[in-house]
Amino acid sequence: MSELYALERAAAEKNENSRLIFLIHGYGSNEEDLFGFAPELPANDHIISLRAPYDLYYGSFAWYAINFDANENKFSDLVQAAQSRDLLRETIKRYQERLGYSAEKTIVIGFSQGAILSYALALSYPETVQNIAALSGYLNLEIVLEMKEISFEKIRIFASHGMVDQVIPIDWARKAPEKLAALGIHHEFREYPAGHGVAPQNFFDLLAWLKRI
Repeated sequence: MSELYALERAAAEKNENSRLIFLIHGYGSNEEDLFGFAPELPANDHIISLRAPYDLYYGSFAWYAINFDANENKFSDLVQAAQSRDLLRETIKRYQERLGYSAEKTIVIGFSQGAILSYALALSYPETVQNIAALSGYLNLEIVLEMKEISFEKIRIFASHGMVDQVIPIDWARKAPEKLAALGIHHEFREYPAGHGVAPQNFFDLLAWLKRI
């Protein structure tokens, strides 16, 4: 699990405004899913879409298992989630060093399970990841490292969710803003009349946020 397969689009012309953008797909998807965003992202940003390490079935992957108990209650494998969080951090650091990007110039865009890990990355390792977009996910503090003496001053978060999301309830996502505010983290939280996906207005708002940070 030390190397993650990736799709990559180099910056058309790297300059002082170029950023390194990682795309982190959701459960049961793959690296091609969010890579569809690439043509709409700034041409001078370097885009990397990563494939999760756990193979579910043909063309489908996960960052960690989602299991069900005898009563059909769903729960996440938190050990695997923490391992994937750290694997993502190491992967991001390698690309940063190889391509010459700082944490300030690094952005992680995650969807669903990828969004949950994006939150965990920023709150656990703010020295590595400073900017995240958490699309259709939620903040799971069970996979965040102990936050003693950690400064979140430079963290920027864009979070969004569909109000009729049938996979991750909107109520789960709505808990994040209060927690982020308590930590002094600069964030935006937006809701859309949509299900478990990225509605057009959501994507336009994401692009606008990318221009502002």
